[in-house]
Amino acid sequence: MTRSALSNTNALIYLRENNALPIVSVKAVEFAVTISKWTTRHLTRKALGQLTDTQLRDVGLTPTQADQEAARMFWQI
Repeated sequence: MTRSALSNTNALIYLRENNALPIVSVKAVEFAVTISKWTTRHLTRKALGQLTDTQLRDVGLTPTQADQEAARMFWQI
């Protein structure tokens, strides 16, 4: 997990546990975080599908693995 993802997770836990915001606000933030994750996955998978064989070798993936990952839907982990 990246540092920013961990920071976001900690912030959401803090908001929930300390009732720092109304529940509607907490849910809105959780929704925004989910949409952000989905957008990042979509863009990352799209870029992965455009890498050359040489670039794929550099990151340790075969073209088949890259195609399988690029074909996944944004909500799939």
